[in-house]
Amino acid sequence: MAKATAEQALVLEPSNELRFKGPFIDVVTAELKLFNPTEKRICFKVKTTAPKRYCVRPNSGVLESDGSVTVAVMLQPFEYDPSEKNKHKFMVQSMFAPDGRIDNQDQLWKDAPPESLMDTKLKCVFEMPDHASQAPVQESMLEETAKVVKTEPVSPLKDVYFQPSAVTGGDDRKMLDEVRRLQSEVNSLRSENNQLKDEGARLRKVAMSDTVSSTPSFSQQGSGAMASQTASAFPPVIYIIAAVIIGLLIGKFIL
Repeated sequence: MAKATAEQALVLEPSNELRFKGPFIDVVTAELKLFNPTEKRICFKVKTTAPKRYCVRPNSGVLESDGSVTVAVMLQPFEYDPSEKNKHKFMVQSMFAPDGRIDNQDQLWKDAPPESLMDTKLKCVFEMPDHASQAPVQESMLEETAKVVKTEPVSPLKDVYFQPSAVTGGDDRKMLDEVRRLQSEVNSLRSENNQLKDEGARLRKVAMSDTVSSTPSFSQQGSGAMASQTASAFPPVIYIIAAVIIGLLIGKFIL
């Protein structure tokens, strides 16, 4: 006859089953929240009947009085067969932590008397949406995920701090519109510059074709000089306009 375990002191949400919603072509995560309503510290760990199919983080830890933790249960990709009966289960095991510092949780669990353990079992439920199409999973993907699903030590939870931005959403949109407008003007100036270069090249060709005249060298040099002056007169204007645009952008970011 199996020994009766103590009543679970932790509050579990959900308390009976973990639901995973398909399609199962990617990792599907279900959250399990644990809450310690007692005045004592409680050690916990999460076990499963299919350790190669799930990744649990954190899978163990210590909850202070009135403390809580959200456990992420990640189901690895697989080929879903609705006719196959799912027998996967999870168990949340807990016990009251001893006073003082805990150096080795693994040894603590090994030395714990069975009557001090509190167990809660949860079954797994797979839900496939009617409109979802289940694509076959590559064997290589299954092999890679099998390598990932290994029991890992629990890493301490760290608080994440978010620093508010000094620029509002409206300023971002105005700045983005201004940048787009200036960029459009720069593209337009580049297009005009290319047209001027093409016109200069055309004039040079016309000048060279006039070598049948009585003064070919003078005509060629004069036309070439005119084309060169026409092509080179405009780039400085382009550079000045580009410098003004860049100055405006830098001024907006500084202000």
